[in-house]
Amino acid sequence: MKRNKHRASKDDGKAQDEPAILETEDMRMPDPDTISLASVTAVTTNVSNKRSKPDIKIEPSAGRPMDFQVSVTVIEARQLVGLNMDPVVCVEIGDDKKYTSMKESTNCPYYNEYFVFDFHVPPDVMFDKILKISVIHSKNLLRSGTLVGSFKLDVGTIYSQPEHQFFHKWATLCDPDDITAGCKGYVKCDVAVVAKGDTIKTPHKANETDEDDIEGNLLIPEDVPAERQWARFYLKIYRAEGLPKMNTSIMANVKKAFIGENKDLVDPYVQVLFAGQKGKTSIQKSSYEPIWNEQIVFTEQFPPLCRRMKVQIRDSDKVNDVAIGTHFIDLRKIANDGDKGFLPTLGPAWVNMYGSTRSYTLMDEYQDLNEGLGEGVSFRARLLISLAVEILDTSSPDVMSSTEVQVEGIPNISDNATGKIEEFFLFGSFLEATMIDRKIGDKPINFEVTIGNYGSELDTPTRPKTRKKKGDGDDEESELIHGSSDEEVDTDGEMMSVSTTPPMKPVITDRNYFHLPYFERKPCIYIKSWWQDQRRRLYNSNIMDNIADKLEDGLNDVLEIIKTEKAYPERRLRGVLEELSISCSTFVTLSNNDQNQTGKTKLDRERLKSCMHELENMGQQAKTMRSQVKKSNVRDKIKLAQNFLQKLRFLSDEPQHSIPDIYIWMISNNKRIAYARVPSKDILYSPVDEERGKDCGKLQTIFFKLPGKKSFGPAGWTVQAKTELYLWLGLTRQRKDYLSGLPNGFEEHKGSGMESSPPISLVYTMKQIFQLRVHMYQARSLFAADSTGLSDPFARVFFSSHSQVTEILNETLCPTWDQLLVFDNVELYGEAGELRDDPPVIVIEVYDQDTVGKADFMGRTFAKPITKMSDEHYGPPRFPPQLEYYQIYRGNCTAGEMLAAFELLQIGPGGKADLPPIDGPADIDRGPILPVPIGIRPVLSKYRIEVLFWGLRDLKRVNLAQVDRPRVDIECAGKGVQSSLIQNYKKNPNFSTLVKWFEVDLPENELLHPPLNIRVVDCRAFGRYTLVGSHAVTTLRKFIYRPAEKSVNNWSAMEEVVIHTEPEPSFKKMETVVKLDSASDAVVKVEDDEKGEKGKKKRKKGEEPEEEELDESMLDWWSKYFASIDTLTEKLKAQEAEPEEKEDLESGEGAGNSINIKKRGKGKSKPASAEATPEKKKQKIGELKVYNRELEAEFGSFEDWLHTFNLYRGKCSDDADVEQNAADEDRLIGKFKGSMCIYKVPLSDDVSREMSFDSSMGMFQNIPHNDPINVLVRVYVVRATDLHPADINGKADPYIAIKLGKTEIKDKENYISKQLNPVFGKSFDIEATLPMDSTLTVSIYDWDLVGTDDLIGETKIDLENRYYSKHRATCGLSSSYAIHGYNVWRDPLKPTQILAKLCKDSKMDSPQYGPGGRVKVANRVYTGPTEIEDENGLKKQTDEHLALAVLNHWEDIPRTGCKLVSEHVETRPLLNPDKPGIEQGRIEMWVDMFPKDMPAPGPALDISPRKPKKFELRVIVWNTDEVVLEDDDIFTGEKSSDIFVRGWLKGQQEDKQDTDVHYHSLTGEGNFNWRFIYPFDYLQAEEKIVISKKESMFSWDETEYKIPARLNLQVWDADHFSADDFLGAIELDLNRFPRGAKTAKQCSIDMVTNEQDMPMVNLFKQKRIKGWWPFVARDENDELEITGKVEAELQLLTGEEAEKNPVGEGRNEPEPLEKPNRPDTTFLWFISPLKAIRYLVCNQYKWLIIKIVVALLLLAMLGLFLYSMPGYMVKKLLGA
Repeated sequence: MKRNKHRASKDDGKAQDEPAILETEDMRMPDPDTISLASVTAVTTNVSNKRSKPDIKIEPSAGRPMDFQVSVTVIEARQLVGLNMDPVVCVEIGDDKKYTSMKESTNCPYYNEYFVFDFHVPPDVMFDKILKISVIHSKNLLRSGTLVGSFKLDVGTIYSQPEHQFFHKWATLCDPDDITAGCKGYVKCDVAVVAKGDTIKTPHKANETDEDDIEGNLLIPEDVPAERQWARFYLKIYRAEGLPKMNTSIMANVKKAFIGENKDLVDPYVQVLFAGQKGKTSIQKSSYEPIWNEQIVFTEQFPPLCRRMKVQIRDSDKVNDVAIGTHFIDLRKIANDGDKGFLPTLGPAWVNMYGSTRSYTLMDEYQDLNEGLGEGVSFRARLLISLAVEILDTSSPDVMSSTEVQVEGIPNISDNATGKIEEFFLFGSFLEATMIDRKIGDKPINFEVTIGNYGSELDTPTRPKTRKKKGDGDDEESELIHGSSDEEVDTDGEMMSVSTTPPMKPVITDRNYFHLPYFERKPCIYIKSWWQDQRRRLYNSNIMDNIADKLEDGLNDVLEIIKTEKAYPERRLRGVLEELSISCSTFVTLSNNDQNQTGKTKLDRERLKSCMHELENMGQQAKTMRSQVKKSNVRDKIKLAQNFLQKLRFLSDEPQHSIPDIYIWMISNNKRIAYARVPSKDILYSPVDEERGKDCGKLQTIFFKLPGKKSFGPAGWTVQAKTELYLWLGLTRQRKDYLSGLPNGFEEHKGSGMESSPPISLVYTMKQIFQLRVHMYQARSLFAADSTGLSDPFARVFFSSHSQVTEILNETLCPTWDQLLVFDNVELYGEAGELRDDPPVIVIEVYDQDTVGKADFMGRTFAKPITKMSDEHYGPPRFPPQLEYYQIYRGNCTAGEMLAAFELLQIGPGGKADLPPIDGPADIDRGPILPVPIGIRPVLSKYRIEVLFWGLRDLKRVNLAQVDRPRVDIECAGKGVQSSLIQNYKKNPNFSTLVKWFEVDLPENELLHPPLNIRVVDCRAFGRYTLVGSHAVTTLRKFIYRPAEKSVNNWSAMEEVVIHTEPEPSFKKMETVVKLDSASDAVVKVEDDEKGEKGKKKRKKGEEPEEEELDESMLDWWSKYFASIDTLTEKLKAQEAEPEEKEDLESGEGAGNSINIKKRGKGKSKPASAEATPEKKKQKIGELKVYNRELEAEFGSFEDWLHTFNLYRGKCSDDADVEQNAADEDRLIGKFKGSMCIYKVPLSDDVSREMSFDSSMGMFQNIPHNDPINVLVRVYVVRATDLHPADINGKADPYIAIKLGKTEIKDKENYISKQLNPVFGKSFDIEATLPMDSTLTVSIYDWDLVGTDDLIGETKIDLENRYYSKHRATCGLSSSYAIHGYNVWRDPLKPTQILAKLCKDSKMDSPQYGPGGRVKVANRVYTGPTEIEDENGLKKQTDEHLALAVLNHWEDIPRTGCKLVSEHVETRPLLNPDKPGIEQGRIEMWVDMFPKDMPAPGPALDISPRKPKKFELRVIVWNTDEVVLEDDDIFTGEKSSDIFVRGWLKGQQEDKQDTDVHYHSLTGEGNFNWRFIYPFDYLQAEEKIVISKKESMFSWDETEYKIPARLNLQVWDADHFSADDFLGAIELDLNRFPRGAKTAKQCSIDMVTNEQDMPMVNLFKQKRIKGWWPFVARDENDELEITGKVEAELQLLTGEEAEKNPVGEGRNEPEPLEKPNRPDTTFLWFISPLKAIRYLVCNQYKWLIIKIVVALLLLAMLGLFLYSMPGYMVKKLLGA
């Protein structure tokens, strides 16, 4: 309930950068048992840190279902074990299974198939699901196939990866039935898990060669070793105690009547789930204290990729078994993988299980809690277990090879193995119980406290006898003596326990809440209990928790300092780190002085070692870090410190429980209403301060909440009760000062005759009287509670048992209450000094007033007042208090902020007269309402706000009526302005008057500026107005006008800066980029992608000859596109290599001049020595810029002067954050376009003095007019990737649909069959009129033969902002200027015209072109080439290159420069309204716009997909050698083989070709001279073969596959009567395969196993190659061995060349090959058949033939016997 220190709240997949959510590594929720979420403790930190903002969360985050999507792409498999197989890959998650298609006879199939699984479950359940990838051999409809191997990991492991994904990684397959066998192959796949709101970044596709390094790219998290060994996990289960009664007493009585004895009515067994396997113990019949003494053994690879083991006690039942309690063992918490690490080990230790309430009901509404979902509301049982792991030596013969789960018996465990039993004493006192929900009713209320089963009225364990194992469930009911004091008395006359407070009738506080009238008499409880003494564990946890708390508070302080822009955050951070390093060393000394206690387990010792080691390191690091903290790097260091915090939280979570958590239930009229849970370690006493629990002997504020699912959603947001509670837990013998932490001034009141026992109530004689002043100034970004999209908010403030409300402000989400609430005569008990240091918590709730019905809850926040005692001076530094922002929460979601201040003033003996006066501002008279006083309210100055009204867009219907005459009202701090009325929204949605202004008083401090509200109303007939929608601008900072510095204004007087642009030289020099500021006069070299002739001719002697001069005519747009993608990947790689540059990348523009990286990425990473060695010159292709996100993200949504404000209407959804609601499409009703400019009123004169200052436009000078404009919009769609499958077969048939205004284009007939990565390559022209048609929607639909087509996803583009942007996004500028060819200039305006226009618009002198290729713009001189070739090769003079060079560097121009959009392709996510927030794929596209009043643009670029080129591969198999001999010779018994060779191109198995057979080869030599011919279609750019074929006989149309070009050759042994035997194979990737050996001797297995050291060739460049290659296969031990060699010649021809000189297949015409010269023996068979048969009969099959003859004779005899028997019998009988 407090903001869980231990876990990222579930909803913040995205909020990982918030200070409070620190768990990035451990995104998997730790299990609810180990963490108390429930102690909603106001974080009352120690006095040193006076935080005024206690951090309290009310709603539990675990257990609520969320949307998840798991996407798996199976790319290919390699090195599958087995001969000549037909593999299928099966992907399963939970019970969902999906299969790829089957690939025939290959060990390395290529699939590239994409699967998506959608789930709606709680995160805990999701992250425990197992993803299993298995390869199955020859599966078909009739049989399930045989498993080759499988790989499994849990979804949580994937989610905790960076970007929540594994990309292009190899999963290692192993056979679960044979763990000795080793690796069975690899599957390459991409796996990603997306929760709602996560964005997936697709990493750059590295080139294939990097990924062929399988070992380096395994699908395992970073810290897992590549070689995972098999291990046994032994989970020993000894016994359980304290099980709840599972039947009602009525049932028990019935049974008793029948059987005559009262048996325990529960039949427990333990079930364990781990890594997708399940193990069970035996069932112990009728036992509340079952003893199993069994161990469950799992065999799994270590370290396992499944992190949690689920241990569950279940009750066996004839009908259905139910869970009694669940515990999760997180393996990372009980192991350490460091160099001094240890294997997972646990116990023997007790683990506590929590779940639903203990009273048995037939239909338990909280059953989910027992399954481990959500937070348990009561203790269920405890289980004694231990876990050990043994790494197996799989080579030893006696290892069981299967991974079946086994259950074995184990010996009993000694009684004191888990520690010595000690008597513990728990004391609690309720000082206040307020905010009790009125719904509960006014029946008497009491509180029950339990620890384990102690204190529970249902089943009270008695004190353990010493011989007993443990006293947690000896269910002989004690005699309960319900006296007046609700006490229990033991026979010894010793005090027992009082676990409940006396019932009391609640008193009304206000309309929502009651309080209990405790006043000066505070009830107490105390409980005695017996537990194993394992306090040391908790002490160590506490020390670490205390360190972490201090660190977290410190970091929050630093962040607060940064946020409020106070001075010196770095000093505070240094202090925090200093404190951290000191407390780390304290931990090492404290935890080490451990006396040798019984029951220490191996885990205790190992954890102690590793914690000490970790903390020692952390202390060192903190020390060094402290010295490095500077103002500039504070944020980075905070990130590092947050890693420390995360690590501390992880370490402090103790996996071996000892004392169970304390539960406090509020009971009304014997019904359990609400509960709170306090972890026992938090209130555990220790004489050493650091070891003491943080709430031990302290007053804590605890909020009660509803159990189970009731606490989800609005019901759970109401506080059920708020208690001020004092708790103390410790050994009975330490209890002398258990009352010492209570507020002083009380008398103990004991029960009658119980003098030695603790008090049953405290009577306070001492009280202080205070006045509380609450200064409520304003709130912002509140929750929209009404259908209008606004609220009528008021705030209700609770303090102790008092409450007051502010006034109600109608129709706003940003109320400025400006109100002082005074609480008089607040009585607080205790000593003055204590109250000053730790005053009670104030609760502020914001409600929405409704005319009918109850006010709606809108959010809540907590605060602590600053306290002034009567003898203190009211003045700086503490008084008057500062206004501060408080975060408002609604459940777990943020719901706005509130600006307020709180002070608590003691009323001394002089009464109220001594209090500081309340002096409000004199000019405001608001009757009885007091405004915030002068010292506290912000200082105001006069500001002018100018508003630019541009237009309204996309307004939807309101109450079914269309919006016709809208108007915009702007309001800020009570003042405002209205726009002119739009007369006819349909005809022209723009405003006629552009600029209006108003003056307003705003605070000097920009952080306190109130929000500005934009509201759109529709003016209907008869003077009625309807609210259409509203938008609140929460921060005005970006609209504040800040005048430029003086120095920049007179730049024209400065010296010139010369900038050269010249062709790139043919080799790379290491260059430095000089950053220019506007005043420098450096000369900068800017490379221009000009295809200068010089470049080509400058080839150095030493360079390799160029492989092929690229012919201009061969290049097309795709060449440019692929070249650009290469550049992008190299750039990303370079960035990975240099993490320092990361920050630049984040900001959008990469390092300096990002895509002009003609300085290719390689240049960076080379060592300096590489400078001189020329890199092979890469042919220069003009490039464009490929953005891997939308263009808006790179250019700030093009809001350089025109901003878009989304208008909302309607209530917010309940379970979303404010941010998520902002993205909620249903509430979006339209957009307002405009802008603001804010400045202090007497403005300096410089501004207005500028020439042509148009006073009516105010600060908005030089903006275009907003009259309608006709434009031609040209949309280019390149391709889509990773589309969400829409059909049952896991594919989709996508086509494009485009909508702009009234124009709709559906390109339905050109759908692409069965593709999730379709290449469209299309352009569409649409005519449009801005502003009416300003939103372009590009959607991708799935074509269906029957029924309607489904939308896969769509993306929306705001064309208007692009059109008017200063970044000139109408038509991107290419990197070089050409008037013909693939790189032709697309814009109707030439660069010179564009440049002249830009200069004119920004009021600069027009560019001056000088001789010798110079141009001067402002104070910059650019140089560059001045010639251009036309189609005929003639050269002309031109200034265009120069102008383009200036445009490409426009951002360097002082004052008016900004980056212009270059020629580009943008990647936009596709979204589907039905699945909000989850990406459905991406689309690569770009948009050009041309105004109609300019010259018409040329024809659209042709970007139609490249047609694959026809090639023909000719393979001549000349000879084979050293082929393994498979058959025994029928004549001489010699080994021989009948060899033939088979070959095919991957993906075209049906076109496989075989040579003839070389019979009876005795040496493994075969002569063939046989030619295979494979025609194929090939895409050179993608290096893939394109195949079109129908998927099955039922397919409607052909599907296109793209497959890598790989040639498979196999060698076989031909058999006449049985199936041919497979001997070996080799696969050659035509783009990259080892060069063949010159002779058979030199040909070795290294050519396959050791590729990286071999010289590689590319057949597409080499065209022809001859040599020897090895055939390989796997032997019994799974090792690759060489099984033959083949001499082959590969020749590659293009389609045209192949037609010109055709050849025959085999040895046929034309160009026949000569017959091979084979020895005669091969034909012996035909020459003398009789001789052959004699050999056959005599030598080989002699015995077989004899056996067959004998068998036949026996059969004949049997047959004759049966035939003659009946007749013979008859004869005998008749006596014939």
